[in-house]
Amino acid sequence: QVQLVESGGGLVQAGGSLRLSCAASGRTGSSKAMGWFRQAPGKEREFVAAIGWSVGITKYADSVKGRFTISRDNAKNTVYLQMNSLKPEDTAVYYCATRPTMVVLITASEYDYWGQGTQVTVSS
Repeated sequence: QVQLVESGGGLVQAGGSLRLSCAASGRTGSSKAMGWFRQAPGKEREFVAAIGWSVGITKYADSVKGRFTISRDNAKNTVYLQMNSLKPEDTAVYYCATRPTMVVLITASEYDYWGQGTQVTVSS
């Protein structure tokens, strides 16, 4: 089992920035590709960004390209999501997830372990 704990959410004004963190513990050898997803009220969970085990392999949703940056520190078993130029439509609960293979995927069902989520609210 892998446990994931997100932190860093909060309330920010439009145009502001937040950095989310997701710390993995437990059988971290089963944590390879990691992703961030978000879910707004009344909407389905959607892909935000993902990163492979090796630095340089990343994928982003079109809606966040150029504004969000995903990174990871393998020594700390932690993945980050730097969110800049935030918009009200970015408001959602943000979840991190991981899967035991190195392939970077954007579909939620492909991920095996999930965190509890952290709320991000962007005011206009």
